[in-house]
Amino acid sequence: MNSAKFFLITLTIATCSFSAITNAQDAARGAELFKQCIACHGEKGDGVPAQKAPRIAGQFDWYILKQLQDIKAGVTRKNPVMVPFVSKLSEQDFKDLAAYISKF
Repeated sequence: MNSAKFFLITLTIATCSFSAITNAQDAARGAELFKQCIACHGEKGDGVPAQKAPRIAGQFDWYILKQLQDIKAGVTRKNPVMVPFVSKLSEQDFKDLAAYISKF
């Protein structure tokens, strides 16, 4: 293999690895963000019937992420109770929350 080809392959691998690290989910940060969710979803995500909040424990991270995105967008899921909470969260916040919640 010539050195230019080797260099390009190495550069590509390094770039992909760095990208994955910078976009990684941070479950510890998700735990901090989840504190504002406990009143309705419970400490372990079991849901609080009196709040009409569903159980979210046991869900896959991708499912939780999609639900948060849909609620924030207000298109396919309209949830006036959650909108004030999710409207101020970023996409990375959603990923961190999903990483944390999916561990229950």
